[in-house]
Amino acid sequence: MSAPDFAVRPQLSDDVARLIRARVFDGTYAAGTYIRLDQLAAELGISVTPVREALFALRAEGLIDQQPRRGFVVLPVTGRDVTDVANVQAHVGGELAARAAINISDEQLRELKQIQAELEEAYAGDDNERTVRLNHEFHRAINVAADSPKLAQLMSQITRYAPESVFPTIRGWPEQSMRDHRRILSALKKHDDRLARAAMSDHLAAGAVPLIDHLVARGVVGDSDRP
Repeated sequence: MSAPDFAVRPQLSDDVARLIRARVFDGTYAAGTYIRLDQLAAELGISVTPVREALFALRAEGLIDQQPRRGFVVLPVTGRDVTDVANVQAHVGGELAARAAINISDEQLRELKQIQAELEEAYAGDDNERTVRLNHEFHRAINVAADSPKLAQLMSQITRYAPESVFPTIRGWPEQSMRDHRRILSALKKHDDRLARAAMSDHLAAGAVPLIDHLVARGVVGDSDRP
């Protein structure tokens, strides 16, 4: 993954962490790779401080470890890790969607439909960066409509463990995702909390298997590490 222009970004540590996550999940940083603080800072054209902050945040997430006198090393990712994250997302996301179905306004529905239309356009144009952003906006809009800030904050924290940037490149996932999103939208339009919970839970859980297959193919997850 190429490095974006970090010099003009205000939330540098978050952007550095996002870049490192993407590199772990696309195989650029394999398990056992040491991430050199000075080297990465020089590559991105920034000071070591936001890089250090990002590495400490990723250590707290369990994606990397800090070894005395050796620095930060990438930890192995297992299929069980991926499945666990997907299952927790499915449970929390399903509850948020159910609450959104009850609370969502006509204006929020219109906004959600517009995001979905732009997302499908981005998928059709193979614009992966825009796809990731719009998909995030789609789910965030539902979480906002749920009017449950603490639960939405928890979902945001869980999502950090999911490699969002990988999904647009998984064979068959864009088509599956669009079908799922339309089903979610239909449930929200009907204000049917039961259907919305099921649609969102199914959508978030369904990503685990193709994601694991994708990561195994790229050597990020070992074939023996499947759940």
